[in-house]
Amino acid sequence: MSLKRICQTALLALTLVTPALTGQASAQQTLKVGSTPTGIPFTFLDTKTNSIQGIMVDIVTEAGKRAGFQVQVEPMQFSTLIAALTSNKIDLISAAMYITPARKEQIDFSDPIYTYGEGLIVSKKDTKDYTSFDDMKGYTVGAQVGTAYVEPLKKVFGDVKIYDTIPDILRDVNAGRLQAGFADYPIAAYNVQQGNFPDARVVKSYKATMAGSIGIGVRKGEADLLKKINTALASMEADGTIKTILTKWGL
Repeated sequence: MSLKRICQTALLALTLVTPALTGQASAQQTLKVGSTPTGIPFTFLDTKTNSIQGIMVDIVTEAGKRAGFQVQVEPMQFSTLIAALTSNKIDLISAAMYITPARKEQIDFSDPIYTYGEGLIVSKKDTKDYTSFDDMKGYTVGAQVGTAYVEPLKKVFGDVKIYDTIPDILRDVNAGRLQAGFADYPIAAYNVQQGNFPDARVVKSYKATMAGSIGIGVRKGEADLLKKINTALASMEADGTIKTILTKWGL
């Protein structure tokens, strides 16, 4: 066969194969992931990169690589996440969201990723060693809208001040406008450790009563996607990836 003929044959073969390869490369899904910009270290807005970063971003990104999809992180208020998922505005939730029976009626969750309880934040001027709700009778307390803490706190304290974000709670405690705030312990502790609220403290003696586990939220009916995510999370747990990510962010 002549050199010209060989080159023509090779070019024809490349022409036939390239579209197939291109189709395979572009077939990988990009899923929109709802995350909050104020849940450091789980999810937060990194002002240097103007992007959402944190534990749950790292975890869902790596899970996506193993499950065969890419992620596009969308910043959202915590209280809007479930509605955004059920209305198809996003495809997944990856944030500091407890897996609760009430939420499981609306969406599905992956296997648990990390477990913690609520933290109590008070003014540094308040040096009392609180251990339970009984130590705060008559107090005005605050919690974040849409969290699992609101209803239990209302049963104990009656009126609960509702805030859009955890930093908003910390800001009012720091300024002396709120006697006590309840929020995800790791998020409250991380904010205080960073020195962002110098006149507030997380009460170490307080014993959490509203502990829960967080997972990745998936729309109901997406059983195949949920299975892929759980398989990816299991492999990340087995090879130490999840532990590495938690350690990276100080947990």
